[in-house]
Amino acid sequence: MLRPTIRHRPFGTAPSGEEVVLWRLESPSGVYAEILTYGGVLHSLGVPDTEGGTANVVLSLTSVDQYAEKGPYLGALIGRYANRIAHGRFTLDGTTHHIPLNDRGHALHGGPRGFDTRVWDARPLTDGDTASLRLSLHSPDGDMGFPGALDVTVTYSLDSAGTLSFDCTASTDRPTVVSLTNHAYFNLAGAGDVLGHTLQIDSEAYLPVDGDGIPLGPVRDVAGTPFDLTSPRLLGDCVRSTDEQISRADGYDHCWALPGREPGPLRYAARLTAPAGTRVMEVWTTAPGVQVYTANHLDGSLTDGTGRAHERHGAVCLETQHYPDAPNRPEYPSAVLRPGGTAHRRTEFRFPHLGGGA
Repeated sequence: MLRPTIRHRPFGTAPSGEEVVLWRLESPSGVYAEILTYGGVLHSLGVPDTEGGTANVVLSLTSVDQYAEKGPYLGALIGRYANRIAHGRFTLDGTTHHIPLNDRGHALHGGPRGFDTRVWDARPLTDGDTASLRLSLHSPDGDMGFPGALDVTVTYSLDSAGTLSFDCTASTDRPTVVSLTNHAYFNLAGAGDVLGHTLQIDSEAYLPVDGDGIPLGPVRDVAGTPFDLTSPRLLGDCVRSTDEQISRADGYDHCWALPGREPGPLRYAARLTAPAGTRVMEVWTTAPGVQVYTANHLDGSLTDGTGRAHERHGAVCLETQHYPDAPNRPEYPSAVLRPGGTAHRRTEFRFPHLGGGA
C-alpha cells in the first residue's frame, strides 16, 4: 500500500544567517504540501481537481528574502497572538504588558517580529499512513513584550486521504496569552481571483470591527447581512456589498464565532468551493473562531515562481484562532495560558472531492 513520504532540500538563508530548509510531504492521494523552516510557511499545497489536474492552491513567494520583507504573512505561522491587540497593550493579573505597534496603532500577529520571522527547528516523522513535520520554537520571556517563556510545537501532517492537519501546542512558565494560527491564502482554482468561489461557515455570529479592525463589542447575529454564510454564497456577491462593515474593510476581514464559542472538540467550521466544484476544501478545527480575510490589500506587487502576480481578492484566508483583542475582552473566550497548562489547537484541511477526508 502506498503511504505518504517526506523529503527536503535547501531553500536559502534567513536574514539571521540561518539556513532555511523546504520540506515536502507527499500523499498517494496526489496532495502535496511544502513547508519552510522560515516562519513555518506553508509554501505550497498541491491538490488534484475533479479531472485529475493538480495545482498549487495557496499563494507563495519565490525566496526567503521575499518572505522576510514583511509582506502579507503569506502561509506563515502566526504567534504569539494571531490578529490584533488594541493599542498593543493588555493587562493580565494586574500587570500591563506592551506589544510593539505594527498596524495602525495596534499590535498585529504578535508584533513586528512575530513567529512568522523566526527559523523553526524541524523534525520529520512518519507513522503508518501519515507523514509529518514537527516544528519547534522557544520564545523567551518578554519576547515582543509578551510575558513568560513559551515553548511551541507545530506539527503539519499529511495522510493518505490527502487531509492536511495543523497541530499547535504551547506551554509557559508564567501566565501569558497565546493564539496560534496559519495564515495561508487559498485559491482553489489555482489562478485568478476568488470572487467565483463559494464559502459556507458554520456560524450564526460574527464580530463587527471599527476602521482599524478592532472588534466593536459583542458578537452580532449574521441574519440579513453579507456575513450570513450559513448557506454557501459567492464571495463576489459578498465583497461587492454596500454593507458598512464590508466597505470598511474592502471585503471580509472579520472573525466568525464558531458554535460553542470556546476552544473545544474538533468540529466542522467552513467549506470553500472552487467554480464548478472542481476543488472543495473543508476546514475542521478546535478553535473558537475563524478569521476570514479576502486578500483586500494585495496589489499585484508580489509574485510567485511562475510570475503570477498576487492581486486584490486573489485568495481567501481562513485563519482558525481566538477572537481578536480577546486579552482585553473578558467576555470573549479566554486566550490565557498558565504554567502547568497546555494550549492546544488542531485544524484540518480536508478535500472531500478526492473521495476521502469528508
